[in-house]
Amino acid sequence: MRTRRHFIKTSLSASAGACFLPLSLSRPAEKYDPGEKIRAFRKILEEPVFNSSLFHSPVIIQSIKIFKSGKHYFIEARSKGGARGIAVGRDKYIENIYPLIQNRIIRFFTGKNAVKLDELIHYIYLKALNYKWQGLAFWVGLAYVELALLDMLGQIARKPIGELLGGRVRDDVAIYYASGNRDNTAMEEVDYLKKLIERSGANAVKYRLGARMHTTPESDKRDRQLIPLARKELGEAILYADANGSYMVDQAISTGKMLQENQVAFFEEPCPFDHYEEIKIIAEALEIPLAGGEEESSTRQFMWLMDKNVLSVVQPDLLFYGGLIRSIKIARMAQHIGIDCTPHISGGALGFLYMIHFASCVPNIGPFQEFKGNKDQVPVESNSSSLQPSNGKIAIPCEPGLGVQFEESFMKNAKEIKCL
Repeated sequence: MRTRRHFIKTSLSASAGACFLPLSLSRPAEKYDPGEKIRAFRKILEEPVFNSSLFHSPVIIQSIKIFKSGKHYFIEARSKGGARGIAVGRDKYIENIYPLIQNRIIRFFTGKNAVKLDELIHYIYLKALNYKWQGLAFWVGLAYVELALLDMLGQIARKPIGELLGGRVRDDVAIYYASGNRDNTAMEEVDYLKKLIERSGANAVKYRLGARMHTTPESDKRDRQLIPLARKELGEAILYADANGSYMVDQAISTGKMLQENQVAFFEEPCPFDHYEEIKIIAEALEIPLAGGEEESSTRQFMWLMDKNVLSVVQPDLLFYGGLIRSIKIARMAQHIGIDCTPHISGGALGFLYMIHFASCVPNIGPFQEFKGNKDQVPVESNSSSLQPSNGKIAIPCEPGLGVQFEESFMKNAKEIKCL
C-alpha cells in the first residue's frame, strides 16, 4: 500500500507540471500491429453473409411476435407482403427472456427492411445501448428472431436457408450422438455408447468426463476407467470427449494425455470456458485437438482463441452466439486458418434443424455433427427429409426457408405472449 500511495502522490505532482514539457520530450506510443490473422478476421467480419441479390425489392418486417402452443414457444415473423416465418424456441429459454426479446430485439427489427439482415444484426448491438445487455440471453433472443426472419425470407425467395447464406454445399450431414451421462459406471456408459452407435448408424459418439465445471473423487475414478475402456470396447469408432470445463490445468493435461493414448479425436472444454490463458497452456502441452466455444458470445474472444492457436475445432453455439449469420463468420475465420467449425447444438426444440441448415452452407464443418433429435416432440415434418438419421446421415430439407411444416393444430391453438 505504501508503494501505491507513493506512486499516486508522485504521479499527481508530476501531472501538475506535465503540460509545460515540450511535446518532443514525450515518448511516442508504439504502433499496435494486430497481426495477419486478426487483420484477416476483421476483413471477414465486414463481408456479407446474407445473399441480398436474391431480392429485387425491400421486404419490410410488419411484425414479430412470440406465441405458445401447448408446451412449445415459437417466434413468428411477418412481412408487409404477407409472408410468414417461424422459429420454434426452447421453452426454458423463451419463458425466461421473452421480455428482453420483445423490448430490445423485436422493437428494433419491426418496420426494417429484412433484406439488409447483415446490417441489422451488426447494428442491433449498438442500438439503444444493447451492448450493455449482450451475453447469452440477448444473443439467444436474437438467434430465434433471425431464424424466423430467415424462414420468412426463404419463403419469399423460394429458397432453402443455405441458399440465402452463401449457397448449399451439401444435401446431407454425417452425425454423431453425444451422451449426457455422468452418473453411471464406466461399463454402463460404454454399453450406452454402443446403443447410440446402433441407433444412428454412425460410428462416432461423444462421452462426458469430469463432473461439469468441477471434479469429484467419483468422477476422477470414472474418467480413468472410461477412457481406456471405451477405446477397447468400441474398437475403431470415432470418439470425442467433453469435460464441460471440469478440470484445472494439471488435471486437464494428464487427462488429455490419456485421451491421446486412446486415440480420441478431440478434447472439448477441458477447463472452465472463460479461463483463456489456461486453455492456451493446455493446448500447448497436448497433441490432441482441443474443441471449444459453446459458451462464447464474444467475437473478439473467438478471434483471440484462433489467433493464438488455442482451438483446433471452434464450436459456436448457434443460439448462444446469436444465430447463423454470426456463426458463419466464425466458420469463415476458422476456414481461413485451416481448422473446422463444428457448431455446438443446444438440445431441445428444433436445434438439430438449425444445425443442419448451418451445415448445408458451411464447407469446413468437420467430419461429424452433433445430433440430439426432436427430443421435445415439436409437431413438425418435411417433405424432403425424415429429420432422422439413416446410415449415419441426416438429409437437409430442400424446401423454402427451414423446409418444414407444422401440424395445423399447433398453429391453431397458439396464443400470443405479450410483455407485461
